[in-house]
Amino acid sequence: MNRRQILLALALMPVMASAGGNHGGGHEAMTGTPGESAEVDRTIEVSMNDQMRFAPESIRVEAGQTVRFAVKNTGQQPHEMVIGSLNELKAHAEQMREQPGMKHNEPNMIRLDAGESGEIVWHFPSAGEVDFACLIPGHLEAGMKGTIDVR
Repeated sequence: MNRRQILLALALMPVMASAGGNHGGGHEAMTGTPGESAEVDRTIEVSMNDQMRFAPESIRVEAGQTVRFAVKNTGQQPHEMVIGSLNELKAHAEQMREQPGMKHNEPNMIRLDAGESGEIVWHFPSAGEVDFACLIPGHLEAGMKGTIDVR
């Protein structure tokens, strides 16, 4: 897939997600939606380190929960946590390799410099597996990823 095709696919993702509706097969049902702080059911602490790992790498939540991920970068270099499907994450990681200065401001992601903390509030409406990863070039490839098992 060339750069133009990747950008087109990323631009069309919201349209494809809307077309999927709420019938269980759409993007929203698979990965979730931004959550409201007032509706948080649970807080999960996640750390990111320079060994290119998240702790924990595997998380279990209940369908219908809104989760606050309290994220801390314990490393000496920038890291990020991005929630999505593994295919979306890999496509976005490729885009970031092509545009290394890309800045993010999306509710499913947070980028933190060394020692910084932040949070993502995310709602998981239905059962399934959701992925998360660091999309800074080379980090996903080094194994900086994890899964969220929604039951």
